[in-house]
Amino acid sequence: MFSWVKQEHGSHNKEGEMYQTVTEGLQTLYSKKLLPLEETYLFHDFHSPALEPADFQSKPMVLLVGQYSTGKTTFIRYLLEQDFPGMRIGPEPTTDGFIAVMYGENEGVVPGNALVVDSKKPFRKLNAFGNAFLNRFICSQMPNQVLQSISIIDTPGILSGEKQRISRGYDFAEVLRWFGERVDRIILLFDAHKLDISDEFSEAIRALKGQDDKIRVVLNKADQVDTQQLMRVYGALMWSLGKVINTPEVVRVYLGSFWAKPLQNTENRRLFEAESQDLFRDIQSLPRNAALRKLNDLIKRARLAKVHAYIISYLKKEMPTLFGREKKKEELIMRLPEIYTILQREHHISAGDFPNVNKMQDMLQHYDFHKFPSLKMKLIESVDKMLATKIAVLMAMIREEESKQPAPFVSGGAFEGSQDGPFGQGYGEGISAGADAALNSGGRLERNHLRVLRRFCASV
Repeated sequence: MFSWVKQEHGSHNKEGEMYQTVTEGLQTLYSKKLLPLEETYLFHDFHSPALEPADFQSKPMVLLVGQYSTGKTTFIRYLLEQDFPGMRIGPEPTTDGFIAVMYGENEGVVPGNALVVDSKKPFRKLNAFGNAFLNRFICSQMPNQVLQSISIIDTPGILSGEKQRISRGYDFAEVLRWFGERVDRIILLFDAHKLDISDEFSEAIRALKGQDDKIRVVLNKADQVDTQQLMRVYGALMWSLGKVINTPEVVRVYLGSFWAKPLQNTENRRLFEAESQDLFRDIQSLPRNAALRKLNDLIKRARLAKVHAYIISYLKKEMPTLFGREKKKEELIMRLPEIYTILQREHHISAGDFPNVNKMQDMLQHYDFHKFPSLKMKLIESVDKMLATKIAVLMAMIREEESKQPAPFVSGGAFEGSQDGPFGQGYGEGISAGADAALNSGGRLERNHLRVLRRFCASV
């Protein structure tokens, strides 16, 4: 059994708390230390709804995002090696809603309105997006071994033009942001013949800002072009992503063809096999790193909650007692970038911890600053103490848990028989088409193509 260890209190902490798992510790820390700060300073109205027990106890989730007909639903089918309830596949926009593919003893579909009242599922806070969204949200349950380790979220294909913003009836980007904060991995799928990133796709990617460590990019259907074309496609994709994902690091792009049919072009078979193995290893590591991811997200949330408390209390302090409140409110909203700088110097806060200034200015228009609470240092100090001491104990608990039990891996489906992926047997045999090419005179040409492609990829 694990416990909080403090020298002055022996094996118990001040409150006498003892936890058996990291998940239990995270849940208790949030409810006792961070949640009071969030509720006091209206954090849930401005940034993110309160977390619930199911958010800490749920399996790792993978979110698939991409334009229509890039192979999102087919990718899920490829991993599971079977169809799932509610699945539709076609070259036209088919998936018109969000589908949470999860484990269940009985195969079936749970509609959105019933799903958001289930306390055992981590979707209760989605009721804030209304019936327009809930009517397009379902949970597809089935007894599949892969789903015992992870859950997968299929999203509607991203369209272009007015349909994206008007016809959906709900804020698509905000829903993506909600899922992005809670999932363990975000996979952006691109078709080798659809490299353009529309304004709507750019907006969706920007909604995932702050979750850059979770994002992976898959260039699907890469077997439909030859090596020379693939080099150009890869370069064009990296150029397009560089304009949307503003990070100093080069985003990781996996090349492959993720369905159960033979490769149309086999000259890059070995490259696709190596890339697919890397992607499978990344997905298989999610259960092992789930507790660490939840801990990391809790730390990010705590830092944002502290900054938000400083902003709200500063606005309260600057408001006049009686007259001129509206005028002062408008002045403070206009001065918000300057206020960020003042708070940054006064409390030694990194500029990267502050929320988006434009979004904050828009939301502040709807609030009465005079009703904001003043700064309560006890709440801030409680969160500081949590970050300084209790998080370190949780890190030690994570390492101890890992040492006492084997690292969990995703198994079953396309993962069956190998930790490196599905190659060599069953549903994924199509990827091995042309495997004997390396044994004949064309093998030298294949190896030369691979060397050229790898050299190009490294130089981009």
